[in-house]
Amino acid sequence: MATSNPADILLTHDRWATDNILDACASLPQDDFHKSFEMGPGSLHDTLTHMLAAMQAWGDMLAERPIRERLEGETRTIEQLKAMHEEIAEDFAATIKAHPLDGSVTAERRGQSFTFLRGGILTHVTTHGMHHRAQCLNMLRQLGVEKLPPNSVVEWMLMVDGPA
Repeated sequence: MATSNPADILLTHDRWATDNILDACASLPQDDFHKSFEMGPGSLHDTLTHMLAAMQAWGDMLAERPIRERLEGETRTIEQLKAMHEEIAEDFAATIKAHPLDGSVTAERRGQSFTFLRGGILTHVTTHGMHHRAQCLNMLRQLGVEKLPPNSVVEWMLMVDGPA
């Protein structure tokens, strides 16, 4: 049974939808996975890496630990990205669940201090993921992938619970 808790829905759907994009990329030739497009970070590889980097950085901020070096700039296999996604998404979800969403976190970036509500960060990270998954779907479509992976919250609800 799907949850009705919005935070759980955001976390679970985001992970499921990104897994689906990663799975769709697994069967692509390497040239297609790295093909440059004039949208987002440029390629499926770079877009997925950017999504993971953002989730990791926001997760570090939420956990109030030093923000690790960004992941962009290094080439990884789809298997490496899948493993990283599992680890980063698990850490992000655990950190979100460990604190009240109406709590805040303060961090410094480029010499300026910022304070954000934890629920706002959750919403940002998951909508950021949706934005880039839409770019990935467009890239997959342009590569000729006929059966695009399910991605929407409605598709997730139907696949979890089935039609009412």
